[in-house]
Amino acid sequence: MSIPPLFLGRLQFIACLAFVALFMALAMALSWLLLYFKLRARATGDAGWTAAYRFWVRIFALAFVLALASGVPVLLQLGTIWSGLMDKIGNVAGPLLGFAVLSVFALKSCFLGVMLFGQRRVSEAVHTLSVLMVALGHLATAFWVLALVSWMQTPDGAVVVDGRFQIYDWAKVVFNPSLGWTIGSTMLGALLTAAFLIMGITAWQALRRPLDDGQRLGFRAALGLASISVVLLVPVGIGMGKMIAHYQPAKAAAALAYWHEGVAPDMVLLGWPDADLAANRGAWTVRGAAARWLGRNVNGHFLALENYANMQPPVALTFWSLRIIVILAGLMAGVAWATLFKLRKRGFDPSFLSRRWLRALAAMTLSGGALVVFGWVFTIVGLQPYAVNGAVTQSEILGAASPRSLLYGTLGYALLYGVLFTAFVRMLFHAARYGVVPVRKAAGAAS
Repeated sequence: MSIPPLFLGRLQFIACLAFVALFMALAMALSWLLLYFKLRARATGDAGWTAAYRFWVRIFALAFVLALASGVPVLLQLGTIWSGLMDKIGNVAGPLLGFAVLSVFALKSCFLGVMLFGQRRVSEAVHTLSVLMVALGHLATAFWVLALVSWMQTPDGAVVVDGRFQIYDWAKVVFNPSLGWTIGSTMLGALLTAAFLIMGITAWQALRRPLDDGQRLGFRAALGLASISVVLLVPVGIGMGKMIAHYQPAKAAAALAYWHEGVAPDMVLLGWPDADLAANRGAWTVRGAAARWLGRNVNGHFLALENYANMQPPVALTFWSLRIIVILAGLMAGVAWATLFKLRKRGFDPSFLSRRWLRALAAMTLSGGALVVFGWVFTIVGLQPYAVNGAVTQSEILGAASPRSLLYGTLGYALLYGVLFTAFVRMLFHAARYGVVPVRKAAGAAS
């Protein structure tokens, strides 16, 4: 059986992009949490905050290295699998990616060495400043990358001239209609990834030995962050849904499995969208609840999948990736707020949780990461068959790589990322089991 090159190219690119997104999100969120730990340590003088910083800075370093290394294959794929993409959008993508790379070197790389290796050689004020600059560097890098991703979802500020996008308004390119919602959902996903990682690892530690002050304080900070972030997901999710309905009605119709124009816009909660039958099998629906989430034509009629003929995104994958996101978000909200309620009179100390609840928290360790991965799957898959919404299709920019090379490349990346992810998890739990070596200040260093 011959596998189409376009399918293999999409599969390889989505897998690589999801891996990069996971560790970029974790590194970005941890950088800001580490800054919080440093500031709390300086403000209170509590050694527990310093202990929390010293443990999680090791995990940040691992995530940073994996994000940086795994980003290279994604950039290479832009020139191999999607060789025609930069020819069409280079005027937009080139400067935005250039600013992202510049942010890495100007703000992160210049201070990263001091942050990771200079604590014994510089004053606490200088070291805290280095942590701040690294966190700002992550934020700046994410901004430029997300500006490009959101522009591809809702292109603005540029027109196609002789097959290439030409800029007429850089402000509209950068601050395109979906930028704010893309940044909001990405940031919240990143914060939940770090928060549940800290909570899960601390719960795992609590099952094995008494917790120290650093672990308790880290858990308390992560619990507060998770509880706030899951609440903020609601308005951001609503705003994102309305934006998709307006600017990407095909994705909205796929996400809701709305097949036929003129049919009542019922919300399909669960079911299986069957593309061959253009219908939903075993569907659980809520009557009329999908009306606000669907796009409309000039006559006010709801836009269904049948309006897009052969230009539909993969309906089942788009539909189920959104359902998984909602289920994960609801589960995390329930766990975070239930934990907050259980510990409200115990100083938010996880040592007072039952072993069953600690096991539940440990099982949720990677739930935030799963949320990020499926969020990117929904974003990229729902855009298909386009690379730039409504303007450039993926089949137009597909390179000349053979199906065999694409298949071997996909399998190779899957093996590589599987090994890297396994190594990360093993090192994470090794550090959680044995801790880290305390860092002593050099004699004469200012505090």
